[in-house]
Amino acid sequence: MAQLPAGHVPLIGPLLRRLRPRPPAIDDALWDAACARLPWVAALDPARRERLRPLAARFLHEKTITPLDGLELAAGERVLLAALCCLPLLEFGGNGLHGWSQLLVYPEAFRVRRSHVDAAGVLHEWDDELIGEAWDHGPLILSWADVQADLEEPDAGYCVAVHEMAHKLDVLDGELDGTPLLPARWQREWARDFQQAYDAFCAEVDAGRETAIDPYAAEAPEEFFAVASEYHFTAPALLQQRMPAVAAHLARFYGPSPLL
Repeated sequence: MAQLPAGHVPLIGPLLRRLRPRPPAIDDALWDAACARLPWVAALDPARRERLRPLAARFLHEKTITPLDGLELAAGERVLLAALCCLPLLEFGGNGLHGWSQLLVYPEAFRVRRSHVDAAGVLHEWDDELIGEAWDHGPLILSWADVQADLEEPDAGYCVAVHEMAHKLDVLDGELDGTPLLPARWQREWARDFQQAYDAFCAEVDAGRETAIDPYAAEAPEEFFAVASEYHFTAPALLQQRMPAVAAHLARFYGPSPLL
């Protein structure tokens, strides 16, 4: 076989993308019904809504959606979940789906057994009740009841699917730290502005002040990013008022909030 010239890099990626079969299109009736049930998708301009559709089709093609504990999900509900999970990917694109393969859906909040060994070597165990979770290289987990509750109050500041998808985007650079994979200069600016906003917010929470943003955001930098992402989609005006620098980064990362 002839040797390739020095510096030659085969275009394997583009070739594989061309050879990869295109995911089956989502049925028009199912798509329209899902969009009508998702306030944030219904509020998108037509061009962005059509950009969301192939992302949702790819989600349905690549991810296994597994209902648990007796829950049953009809085809339309699976399309709804796919569209909701892909909403934060409108600007980032399909690369945001890398690194995991399964969406687990519980009927309601679910319990997770935790353990921790302290500095003295003592093992502590307890149960957490969760409405969502995202494992670094494992499944994304949602409570169906809480997904529905978010749809009923779309401007209340909560969207568990967006929260957990923010964690999936965050960890793509190998670190769950509140700073997703970005061009180097933007990543530095993001880290600076988010750290300043996070420190100021934590100071408010530590002082016992009532905060307009969910105080859970003070748990860790990665939770601050995930909670702020929820507010970008569900209460963007409040986020702009309270944390303008954070809101500006998220508008660039996710695109303009459909509720503005």
